[in-house]
Amino acid sequence: MRLGVHISRFNQGAARLGPELAAAGAAVEAAGVAWLSVMDHFFQMEQNDAPEDPMLESYTTLGFLAAHTSTVRLGALVTGVTYRHPGLLAKNVTTLDVLSGGRATLGIGAAWYEREHRGLGVPFPPLGERFERLEEALRICLQMWDPADDGPFEGRHYRLAETLCAPAPVSAPHPEVMVGGNGEQKTLRLVARYADACNFLLPSPAEVPHKLDVLRRHCDALDRDYDAIRKTVVHLGALPEDADGCTKALAGYAELGVDTVMVLSPDGDQAEWVERVLAPVTGRLAELG
Repeated sequence: MRLGVHISRFNQGAARLGPELAAAGAAVEAAGVAWLSVMDHFFQMEQNDAPEDPMLESYTTLGFLAAHTSTVRLGALVTGVTYRHPGLLAKNVTTLDVLSGGRATLGIGAAWYEREHRGLGVPFPPLGERFERLEEALRICLQMWDPADDGPFEGRHYRLAETLCAPAPVSAPHPEVMVGGNGEQKTLRLVARYADACNFLLPSPAEVPHKLDVLRRHCDALDRDYDAIRKTVVHLGALPEDADGCTKALAGYAELGVDTVMVLSPDGDQAEWVERVLAPVTGRLAELG
């Protein structure tokens, strides 16, 4: 099982953010961590910190991290479908993929944070419509990454006269598509139909079997190969800072077939935390599953 790091706080001070993120990227790669992600928000989440606390725009941040890393896979957990027109989102992810040498993942979900939508004047349609838009966005991105089809797209919510995407992504056949969220009826159905990977936010391994069982049923209904979908989890539970305790807290995910478990980085010196806490357990987790 592989280990990932998810950065959700940016309270180091504006002058220190660039150097500290670069140091965190270097530390992640030195530790053998396979995944590095940031949130796609414009306001800090209310359950995380105060909305007025610092929040960086995700794709600019991922581009910066791409320039300061060379092996780790990069993505947003997860892009809110309402924030960017799907055609422009496909260009964002393609650009990241090209400039990073094929390390981009499109993480995408239905969006939920109404306050930042209202605050910045971004339309926030009802949940049902957001899921309709999410499905169309997935279809648009996949069509833009299909070298055999640069024609129009006609959907209920989006209409594109051309789905031209040049340069094409470096990743073959296209950047990994990861649909994120715990919803069982709509989100996991979209995973089964369109995604290369799923992402759950869970407090412990105990919740994993049910989610994967639901995903398997959706795959069966759609005649999709369940084993072809990469299973990933953001671990929301407590994370001990000793190697034995950290390994024990995460090992259960490997036993359930999770490919990558992502942990939340703390506020403060992230590079030091990666070196002290994660580096000793990366090898141990790689031997599991």
